[in-house]
Formats: sequence, structure tokens, C-alpha cells
Amino acid sequence: MRMKRELGKFWPQKLKYRLFTAFVLLILLPFCVLTVYNYSKIETIIQDEVSQQSHAQLENLNRSLQDQMSIAFRSVLFLEQDSAVRATLKYPERFHKLDNLYLMEEKFRGLNTSFFLLHPTVYFTVLDLKGNVYTSNLPKETLNYETILANPRFQESLKGEAKYTWVPRDVNHVFRDTSASPYLLSLYAVMREPDNRPYGLVRISIDYTYWFQSVRYSSSGSQPYFIITGKGEPVAQSVASSALPDPIVQKATAKPEKGYILDEPSQALINFSYIESLDWYIVTIIPYDLLFNKIQALKHNYYITYSLFMAAFILIALLISFTVTRPLSHIQMKMREAVRNDLKIRLPEEPYKGEILELSRTFNTILSDMDELIQRLKVEQREKDAVHFQMLLAQMNPHFLLNTLNTMKWIALRKEQADIAEICMSLGKLLETSLNADMELIYLREEMQLIRAYMYIQRTRYKDRFEVHYEYEARDEYVLVPKLSLQPLVENAIQHGIAGRTQGGVIRIRVKGDGHEALVLEVEDNGLGVEKAKLQQNKRARPGIGLENIRQRLRLLFKDKGALEIIPQAEGTLVRITLPYLLAVPYEKGGGPVVEGDDRRG
Repeated sequence: MRMKRELGKFWPQKLKYRLFTAFVLLILLPFCVLTVYNYSKIETIIQDEVSQQSHAQLENLNRSLQDQMSIAFRSVLFLEQDSAVRATLKYPERFHKLDNLYLMEEKFRGLNTSFFLLHPTVYFTVLDLKGNVYTSNLPKETLNYETILANPRFQESLKGEAKYTWVPRDVNHVFRDTSASPYLLSLYAVMREPDNRPYGLVRISIDYTYWFQSVRYSSSGSQPYFIITGKGEPVAQSVASSALPDPIVQKATAKPEKGYILDEPSQALINFSYIESLDWYIVTIIPYDLLFNKIQALKHNYYITYSLFMAAFILIALLISFTVTRPLSHIQMKMREAVRNDLKIRLPEEPYKGEILELSRTFNTILSDMDELIQRLKVEQREKDAVHFQMLLAQMNPHFLLNTLNTMKWIALRKEQADIAEICMSLGKLLETSLNADMELIYLREEMQLIRAYMYIQRTRYKDRFEVHYEYEARDEYVLVPKLSLQPLVENAIQHGIAGRTQGGVIRIRVKGDGHEALVLEVEDNGLGVEKAKLQQNKRARPGIGLENIRQRLRLLFKDKGALEIIPQAEGTLVRITLPYLLAVPYEKGGGPVVEGDDRRG
């Protein structure tokens, strides 16, 4: 039920808006969601198909590179199995150096012609173990056998058990005019005798940058390709001006596998494939424009047509709704105006016909009858409240006068005392205030004076068996409170609480105001408490009327803004009155809180 009430707050109250909302929620919204879902499925299918096609191209590149590496490996085997090469490397002193050089260069040219016909970007370097080095290209630096032999890769090949080692980012050792690539893909191998004794070293380097640039001319459109390492370092790219953003590099190198990424910032589909043997990734970028240009145009035209159709449909629906519900809305508005203007508004009857005309006439008749009835009720209620208030106020006076006369009687019977004069004066103050029926609200300071007078009488009667403490601030002295509102509370505290104690009784009278909205009056005692007081009250012949009297007065004076509470305490009872904070002139600022102790004269 609570959830239903919460949802009801968002549901339109007017009929025309309910019809429109029902149309949007039940027809328009599901149709829009279904359309968006269908287009999303189409985009996903296109993404998968394009990604599969792109992955096929990446696999072709991968196979092409693997073919180059396989040819390089077979070249090593060819050199190792060639008897002339073996004799030249094992016994270089048998032939002239120029003959050895010519023989090796012929072998290199033959390998390029046989194996690397389509991609002649392979460079050979062969060393024997007797101080000779042979290359198929011009070196970047002057050939130095000791320097080349000291290459860590050659040293690892001589010391290690593996005959072959691939180096993906080998520093380019070729003359700059021949190859400007910063790195080469090199295969390091050691040529050994059948008994595993080495007799030569070979390095076959592939210029993969030259090979990769050819991808740019074989691929359609402006689709760029990249090669990056497993750590995200760039190796090569098909378009010199393009670059991979760091977030894409991080996502692509997260796992050694193939896949694709939808990158919203760059509005592109990123495909990547992993080369495990080299720890490389081949990456390609496909812009969204190439993927969805046709479907985006279709969506654009569809949404324009759909929006125009929906706008026309909504406009027609609103016109029909307004035509049907406008008279009812006008009557509703007039009813609200009638409430705000004390039912003085009447509906015009001329522009309406049929049922609406009859409804307007009936509404006007009801307003006239209600206005007359309300005026009579207001007059009767004012008279009733005035009579009731005077009856309640008059009911308090004889009740308190009876108790005071009884006190004076017991004093007179006991012995003659000078306190009787003081008691009479205090009684005079109370009677003078109670007999002034024209005043319903008095200052707090005057109420406190009455309470002090009353407490003097009661403390005399009970032989000072209790103390009284007053707590209130000087700024609240001129706050208006109901006349004799605290006296019944104090009387109850004495008769039903403190009277049952032989000594040590304490009554605290507090006034707390926040200076703006609420004023709180409290009377607290340490007497018998609520339950024991009820037991004693049941034995009384005449029931008490003090607290109920105050409740009625608060209701008549302040309606729902006045309240009276009875709060049981661990020892005694706390009675609290809450009423509006009404500050009347004169009012003087300043002054700290007034906290008074036991004072018989107040």
C-alpha cells in the first residue's frame, strides 16, 4: 500500500494527462524501446561481421610474417647444409679472401632470389670462428669481427643449447641509405658439425618495417595497421601519421589473444591479433563511419519521420483531450476559486449546453446553500466557544476558592498567626485575576506572580514540606500565556504528589521558549507518581477537573497548536504544556536566565 501511494504521487491527476501518459507508456515507449533494441542488434551484427573480416586480414598478415620467419629459418638450414659454405667457414685459409667473399655473396644473392623474391628486404651476416665476417649488405659501421662476435646474441648461441634465437627488436646494423628502420627482426643461429662442434655463426635480419608498409597499399580505405609489443611499445605502423591511444594499447595487451574493442572516444572499432612467438600484437583501427555510415543514415531518416508522425499524433490527441475535458477543468478551477473566496464564485451558464449546463446550475445551487450554511455554523460556533470558555473559567474559581478557605479554616482552628494576613493578600491577587473574565491571555511575569502567591498559601498549609524552583529566562517575561494555566498543574503536583511525602518535596516550574515558534511550560515534582496518584484519586468522592479544564482551554485558544502531556518519571511526574510563542510589547532585550530557588514570597 505504501509503495502504491508513493507511485500515485507521480501519476497525473487530470483526465487529459492520464490519457496522454497511458498512450506514452503503453504504446509510444514500448515501440521506441523495441526500435532502439532492433537497431542495436543490427549494429552488433555488423560489428561482428566487420570484426571477423578484419581478423581474417590480420591472420593473413600474421601468416605472411610467419612465412618470412620460416624462409629465414630454411635459409639457415641451406647455409648449414651447403658444403662450399661449410668449407669456406671451416678452412678459410685454403682459399683467397676475395674468393671466399665472392662465394658467400653469390650464396646470399641466390637465397634472396630463391626465397625472398617478393620481399628482398633480408640481410645476411655470417661469421666463421677464425676472424672472418661476410655480409650481404653495406654495414652501418665498419665491419669488425671482434665487435660483431661480442654481440650477446651470438655469445648466447655459442654457450646455449638452443641453435636458433629470434630477436624481435634487434638494432639495425644496415647502412642508413639501404634501410632506415630503427629495428630489425633477426634470427641468430650457430652452425655445428654432426658432433655438435660449432664452426660458424649466422644472422638473418628481416626489415619488417618495409614489409609492413606494403600493408598500407594492399588494404582498402584509410584503415591503419600497427604492430606493438606485449608491453605496449610501438614496433611499426602502416600510416606514419597515425598512433594508438594509451587506453587502447592497455586494453589490447591485457590478454594474449585476439579480439576487438569498441572505443567511444575515438569512435572506432579496434581489432587485434597476438603473435605468440614474438610477443607482438597486430592492431587495426576501423572508424565507425566505415561501419555504420549506411545504417546511421537509415536511422536518421527513420527517426525524423517517426518524430514528425509522433508529434502530429500527440497534437491531435491533446486537441481531442482538451476538447472533451476543458469544461470539466473549468468547473474544477472555479471550485478551487470558490473555496479560496469563501464560496463567492459562481459558474457562468451561458457558454454551456446539455449535461455541462445542468452540472453548472447544480454546482451554483450547491455553492449558494453551502455558503449560507457555513455562515450560520460560524456564528453558532463563535457563540458556543465563547459560552464554553466562560463556563470553564468560571468552573475553576469556586474549586480553588474552596481549597483556600479550607486552608484558612485549619489555620484559624490551630492558632492565630500573622501569616493569615499574608495569605489573605495572596488570595486577593488570585481572586482578582480569576474574576477578570475579559482577559484570556496574560504576561508570563504576571502568571508567575500568581503562582508565587498560590505557592505561599500552599507552603504555609503544608508547613514547608516542599521546595519550589523557578527556571525561566528574562526575555520570556512578556510572552503571553493562558491565565491560571500553571496553577492547576502546581495544585495537582501538591495534592497528588508532594502531599504524600513527609519531607524533601521539590517542585520545579520551568519555562522554555525558542524565541520563534513554541513555548513550553513544565511542572515537575518528586511525589508519588502517576500510578499511585490514580489509586488515591479513585477514592475521592469528587473527581478532579483541573487538567481536563486546561486541555479544553488550550483547544479553544490555540486549536491544534496547543497540547498538554503527562510524563511519568522514575520519581514523581512531569506535566508539560506546549503552546505558540506569542511575544507582546513592551519587551526588553538582554538579561540572563532566571533560576530561583525556594522563596516563600516569590
